[in-house]
Amino acid sequence: MSKLSAGQIRNVAIIAHSGAGKTSLTEAILFNAGAIDRMGSVEAGNTTTDCEPEEISRKISVVSAVAYCDWKNTRINLIDTPGFINFIEDTRGSLRISDGAVVIVSAISGVKAETEKIWKYACEFEVPRVVFINKLDKEAANFQMALGDLEKSFEAEAVPLYIPIGEGEGFKGIVDLITMKAYVAENGKIEETDIPSSLQASANDYKKKLVEKVAESDDALLEKYLEGTELSNEEIMKGVREGSLTRRFIPVICGSATLGIGVSQILDAMLLCLPSPEDMSRISPVRGKNPKDGKEVERKPVETDPLTAYVFKTVADPFAGKMSVFRVYSGILRADSTVLNAQSGTKERIGQVFYLQGKKHVPTPAAGPGEIAAVVKLKDTNVGDTLCEEHHAILLERVKFAEPLISYAMASKNKGDEDKISIGLNRILEEDPTLRFSRDEESKEMILSGMGQVHLEVSLEKLKRKFGVEVVMKTPKIPYRETIRAFAKGQGRYKKQSGGRGQYGDCWIEMEPLSRGGGYQFVDRIVGGVIPQQYRPAVEKGIVEAMRDGVIAGYPMVDVKVTLYDGTYHSVDSSEMAFKIAGSMALKKVVQDAKAVLLEPIMQVEVTVPDDTLGAVIGDLNTRRGKIQGVEPQAGGNQKINALVPMAEMLTYANQLQSITSGRGLYSMEFSNYEEVPSHITQKIIAERQKMKEEQNQ
Repeated sequence: MSKLSAGQIRNVAIIAHSGAGKTSLTEAILFNAGAIDRMGSVEAGNTTTDCEPEEISRKISVVSAVAYCDWKNTRINLIDTPGFINFIEDTRGSLRISDGAVVIVSAISGVKAETEKIWKYACEFEVPRVVFINKLDKEAANFQMALGDLEKSFEAEAVPLYIPIGEGEGFKGIVDLITMKAYVAENGKIEETDIPSSLQASANDYKKKLVEKVAESDDALLEKYLEGTELSNEEIMKGVREGSLTRRFIPVICGSATLGIGVSQILDAMLLCLPSPEDMSRISPVRGKNPKDGKEVERKPVETDPLTAYVFKTVADPFAGKMSVFRVYSGILRADSTVLNAQSGTKERIGQVFYLQGKKHVPTPAAGPGEIAAVVKLKDTNVGDTLCEEHHAILLERVKFAEPLISYAMASKNKGDEDKISIGLNRILEEDPTLRFSRDEESKEMILSGMGQVHLEVSLEKLKRKFGVEVVMKTPKIPYRETIRAFAKGQGRYKKQSGGRGQYGDCWIEMEPLSRGGGYQFVDRIVGGVIPQQYRPAVEKGIVEAMRDGVIAGYPMVDVKVTLYDGTYHSVDSSEMAFKIAGSMALKKVVQDAKAVLLEPIMQVEVTVPDDTLGAVIGDLNTRRGKIQGVEPQAGGNQKINALVPMAEMLTYANQLQSITSGRGLYSMEFSNYEEVPSHITQKIIAERQKMKEEQNQ
């Protein structure tokens, strides 16, 4: 195809819940448009866009993938997005650069929770949409159910442009309500024919509703319609486009991706109902900020405007280097050029530019306004960065991704691989903004955080495949603390004589609890030099070290006041080391009489759930020893629960909340305070720590 203007491009995200048929529809579109020679399948693991081994083995999309086709002198860039709940933040990033979206609704299951969430993302970016009701050839398929479900779930008026001929085993084709022609599958081909007589009345009713809805979108058409004059096909199509672009209603197409029925029609609908970059610049102009002065800058999708490109995806490859996938909003990004990364302020050398057809790279000398392309080996460029001209700098708004929901500790399968794990994970973090990797200073554990257990498992599979490092996931350690509840005092006396100079240190201390969060205080109340000044800091050092290692379960001690008030020394045998040991002995002895207890971290938790799951979620939080602080109504029929819950009860909460709410629930949490652990749980924790120590000493 020759060089295209921005008006001849469609950037379309294919969105829905996992299993609705996004990848199958993408494959059917590419095949139907002649972009690929043969049609693969998810079951066979040979589709164009599900090309990661983790996707093929699980038969779900885990990352968004870009492909393209040409249809009626228009370049259609398709983004096949994930629908599984753990990976839909990637879908959000893809919608940021899409001008339109095809929402797939299954004729079997209707609208699922993940699709509702993704729909909200599309609303966030004001992306016009069309709906494709898929799987009409499957048993229990129900077009009316799916239609009603999408209107109810999306709170939008759905306007069918096509209706099915039969359902399930009897599904044969579709009826075009604009041209009033039928398209029937026969001998592997789709043939145009007349509408079956049994469907004529139903088609007429649907056509009437379509025309009424179209007429409402334009005063001139409404006047013509009310006068009883029939609207022409061109007028209907114009009204459909207007209604779709302004999001007054949702055009609906139907069919079966695997049978190829409705695929040409969804391609036509992308051209008719979804905007080009040129259209979007009129609907919602591209604006950013000058990084130097913060002033707003506008860009138009023309080659004469300065270069503006947004990086929405990166792929880490240990051999080819990092690949950056971007959308050009204005100007031209040329091969063998130098651009500015407006985020980092660094210059990046552009080598070869190429289009993506799944994992296949198609070289191009340049990418112009509206195009999606990729480059490799950019050093300082990550997801959300803006590439531009040095003297016309602009920063486009970045996507704010959700914070991770679940964390696991990691241990290397092979000793000495810790550095490899760190290097490999940091590379994978570059392609996934929803992952976090850190080291716990207290437990010395490596912690990986993500959107769910499957998300973390897939990330570690990539780590093994790409960087040859294997790790084991385990529940991270809870940062418990120890403290005391009562006043106590006692002696620590260290005496050792083994010929020659001995060791002697003797101190008396008092311990008393401080208020929660009080930390640690040390008071020197020695009078008369019973312990010389030079040895007193050593006593405190021994006390601090003993507190750090804990006494009852090996966790750091907090919120205590220690007073050094008496002791004795030996002019020859006393030393700093002896008084340090004496201080440690004193603390361990006194703690036994001070009613030592274990403290656990309490999290401030916010959970947003649909009304119909409120009771079940509150009940579950109660079983987790949660204290409900209040419930606040939210927009869209949701409720926000505020609660205080022990951290130990929240480690696997993401999976449970997903199960209770069918993926519709969201939560966030942050540390609140420490509280005493119930005695029966304390005994269990102490027993587990003792067992762990014994195993380590074997």
